[in-house]
Amino acid sequence: MSTNFSLKKSLINLSLVSMGAVSALAGVHLMPTKPVLSQPTIAQLPSSSSVNTNNNFIAEAVEKTGSAVVRIDSTRTTASRYTLSGTRVARGTGSGFIMRSNGLILTNAHVVSGADRVTVTLKDGRRFTGQVLGADRATDVAVIQIQANNLPTVSIGNSEQLKIGEWAIAIGNPLGLDNTVTVGIISGTERSSRAIGARSREVRFIQTDAAINPGNSGGPLLNQNGQVIGINTAIIQGAQGIGFAIPINQAQQIATQLIAQAG
Repeated sequence: MSTNFSLKKSLINLSLVSMGAVSALAGVHLMPTKPVLSQPTIAQLPSSSSVNTNNNFIAEAVEKTGSAVVRIDSTRTTASRYTLSGTRVARGTGSGFIMRSNGLILTNAHVVSGADRVTVTLKDGRRFTGQVLGADRATDVAVIQIQANNLPTVSIGNSEQLKIGEWAIAIGNPLGLDNTVTVGIISGTERSSRAIGARSREVRFIQTDAAINPGNSGGPLLNQNGQVIGINTAIIQGAQGIGFAIPINQAQQIATQLIAQAG
């Protein structure tokens, strides 16, 4: 899979983070900003009541959740006057995570929207054809179904209880490097679409400095206990350590609606 499919907006400073994504959030625009001085946030070590401090809590979180993180490859055939066949195949790679043991997967809408074919690869190497049950482009949430049972699943946290300075762990497939783990903190909460330069339905994004790159789209953002608190979705181009995730509470609400509509 080529790593040259980083999704860009020519007039904006915000990028979705799937590789060669087949669609994107519409109408994203650049918002003027001014420098703001603030007190630095410091990540505190997890309390012994929630995590065994004798062990590496990051490794424990990844061990708990990593097997439920998947790679999602999508293709879309489009018309092209520059090929002999008159068509062109666009390919994209993103991430997702298994919500239910019967193969229900949550990801970003821009990873799969408009795709002719979706392939899901599990951490153990098994590959399945995915069916897109629904995709809400306004909030960038999508649900995929694969035909499998007894699959590992993630544990869900509560994104409404997040505090700035808490640990944040991202798992995904950036630049084709499967099952990559990065760590940082929750840098901000309640970031509006307008604040980060995106025109979409109102989403209060989580901001994190855990490294997020093309291919991370749709992957989980975890807390220190290995619970999913968000879906990694976007970065600001030209910046370092400024990434955004959809809060899992809101994502779950949208996912429930999409599943219900699918029947």
